[in-house]
Amino acid sequence: MDGRQIRINRMFTENKCVVIAVDHGFFDGPIPYMENLPETVKKINPVVDAVLIAPGMLRHCQSIFAQPKSPLAVVRLNWNTVYCFHLNYRKARSIYAYDVKDAFREGMDVALVSLTLRTGDEERDAENVENFANLVNQAHELGIPVIGEYFPTGHMDMTPDELHDDVLLGARVVAELGADLIKTFNTKDFAKVTESCPVPVLGLGAEKLPTMLDALKLAEKEAKAGAGGVVFGRNAIQVSKPFEFQQALCDVVRYGLAPEEAVAKYGLK
Repeated sequence: MDGRQIRINRMFTENKCVVIAVDHGFFDGPIPYMENLPETVKKINPVVDAVLIAPGMLRHCQSIFAQPKSPLAVVRLNWNTVYCFHLNYRKARSIYAYDVKDAFREGMDVALVSLTLRTGDEERDAENVENFANLVNQAHELGIPVIGEYFPTGHMDMTPDELHDDVLLGARVVAELGADLIKTFNTKDFAKVTESCPVPVLGLGAEKLPTMLDALKLAEKEAKAGAGGVVFGRNAIQVSKPFEFQQALCDVVRYGLAPEEAVAKYGLK
């Protein structure tokens, strides 16, 4: 078994994984509860499988990765204007942000590379695919597994049908380009997305939900639709009890504990 497969296997407990995302500053700058990232990562329960982080923050946040049974470091390698809602960017252009070898030297275990299609510009779509494919190939040359993220252009303005159709297409493209796992949006028929891909699909937590129970119900819905796990950021950090919530999230995703039971078990609201 090669190093890449060993790392992929480590990401899964009972065939489901939980990833906590704290890479928001890469596009949004400091946001509430994530202003000081070295302090923020202290809110991450080491029971989770991995932490998604921007490359430049690896060296500042070693506390979460330097303990026994620590989570894996998932590092985002490209930068895309599609995430910069507050800057009013509309062209969804992707660029290299960090060299694979440099990220590996800094402590990356798993790479994350994003892809955006249907930007309205055929040439830009092709450039985004080229960027994605090159980074995936470079990571695989070093035995580093890759989470391929498919992020729809203009997702906030899409109908549920449009979002589903876009994610269904994009997730399969990401798989065909060689991703070992996929990270993408939950859709109206997420089971079709998970069934259409030969690799595990991780469902997003996306926007902050009103309550921790709502977030756990989303995680349960994604897992029951065949997701190989979840990637939660705001919903796992911007809460009153992040440690307890993340343990509850693991119980729901890995072991099928009902969200209501998880809320009662860990004293969540």
